[in-house]
Amino acid sequence: MQALIHRKWWKILSIVLLLYTFIAGLLIPLPYETAYANSNLYESMRNFFFHVPMWFSQLVLISVSLFYSIKYLRNPDPIYDIYATEFARTGTVLGCLGLITGSIWANYTWGTYWSNDPKQTGAAIALLIYIAYFVLRNSMTDMDKRSRVAAVYNIFAYFIYIPMILILPRLTESLHPGGKGTEGNPGLGGSSLDATMRLVFWPAVIGWSLLGTWISTLRLRVRLLEEKKHSA
Repeated sequence: MQALIHRKWWKILSIVLLLYTFIAGLLIPLPYETAYANSNLYESMRNFFFHVPMWFSQLVLISVSLFYSIKYLRNPDPIYDIYATEFARTGTVLGCLGLITGSIWANYTWGTYWSNDPKQTGAAIALLIYIAYFVLRNSMTDMDKRSRVAAVYNIFAYFIYIPMILILPRLTESLHPGGKGTEGNPGLGGSSLDATMRLVFWPAVIGWSLLGTWISTLRLRVRLLEEKKHSA
């Protein structure tokens, strides 16, 4: 990871992919006249290229955070704690953006920004659990204790997040695509995802993931400079 921070190619790739997905996401023809003719998505379907990749990239970032929390517990090096914190921070921001874009989309398709749908509720609870991670960290002054407790909590938060976002909503009645008993809006994924949309969706996932990593590494540099200044 340290070597990756100083390489530029993936940062350029992030910019190129996001520019491509922003332009193509607004201009490509959508399949609402064919596969989605009976849905009420229409042009709001373009939000799919922003809303869903944000959640995918959040999952990537908090998975990296989980990795460094486990690594810290095995080898309590402060650098691992900093990595875990900053990737969790950026992942939480992307999760909030995903929730906001989802609410905007819901207003167009369901007629309200918030309907207490299981997917919405699960996402909100999962984000609150991660926000509590930072509250917990800030409540402790002992550096070693804070790092250990935060690492354990981060592991706990991750394995609560997965069921709340990916499993439980699919087991309950939901307006959200992919839920049990879903009617109207199709699940925009798997075999139901139009081939043209795939050409925008997957580059968007990679682009947002790289952008999140870029932001995290910038935060890491700032934190490391602060740590160096305090130790001097």
